[in-house]
Amino acid sequence: MARVVAVGSAVLDRVYGLSNLPEPDGGAFVRDYEERAGGVAANVACALAALDHETSVVSRVGRDDAADRVLDSLADYGVDASGVRRGDDDTSYALVLRGPEGDRMIVAGGDSVPALELTAEDRERVRNADCAFTSAYAPDGAVSDLVEMRAAGETTALAFDLAGPLSELDGRGATRETIDRAAETADLFVTNEVAARSYLDCGPEEAATELLERGAERVAVTVGADGAYVGTDDVTHVAAESVETVDTTGAGDAFTAALIHAWVLDGREATAAARVATAAAARNCTAAGARGALATRDDLSG
Repeated sequence: MARVVAVGSAVLDRVYGLSNLPEPDGGAFVRDYEERAGGVAANVACALAALDHETSVVSRVGRDDAADRVLDSLADYGVDASGVRRGDDDTSYALVLRGPEGDRMIVAGGDSVPALELTAEDRERVRNADCAFTSAYAPDGAVSDLVEMRAAGETTALAFDLAGPLSELDGRGATRETIDRAAETADLFVTNEVAARSYLDCGPEEAATELLERGAERVAVTVGADGAYVGTDDVTHVAAESVETVDTTGAGDAFTAALIHAWVLDGREATAAARVATAAAARNCTAAGARGALATRDDLSG
């Protein structure tokens, strides 16, 4: 069992099941609606807890009913939420628009997470962990602090998820300068194809190579149903597993958590670790919600 601290978003997902995902200027009809706890940092922590790691979350929520649901969900997975602070802002949320084939769009809002700042206690928690995780959706100051702690050797390992295109991060998350530093410093740099193209203006395989050249120790660029490009020196393509997809929400977070588990903490080679991660992502797509079917060690054969 390793200790992992996830810093960033713990939010309430408001999930709309739609007749179709609308085109620009188009429309859709809501078939169903539900609310679930989500957020990249919280999802990754829960997925790692399902893999028997000791996990905690550093985040910020409000004093509303949504915050209670977020905290209760972390407790359900055995995640330490003592680093989740309450403030007077409304709890941050994500509007998840899910199409009939399980594909989705996500729109984020709310002020609690953008106001997150690391405290001395947070930094000590990170120092005592085997790995820290954060994403570009976390506030720039918090991400920058974690990157500089890793660069200074204050932390054992840092995993970073670019998560979204730069236009989505403007005024909300990590800046390009901080992302550049993360690319130089991270023990694991994960990004999806859309975010990679926004950041590096190239395709996924070229992006993986570029990130390795910039200094990241391990790199993974996901391409949805086409799998991922991964590497430490050379870049390799690993195919996705084929499953009956119910909902793709949270698949990327499940993938990242499994990469941390197999690649950063367990030290497996790149292709083997990526196969573990694609299996975890595929499994999570078989049920509704960002944590619909989180993989256990038995599910991933270790």
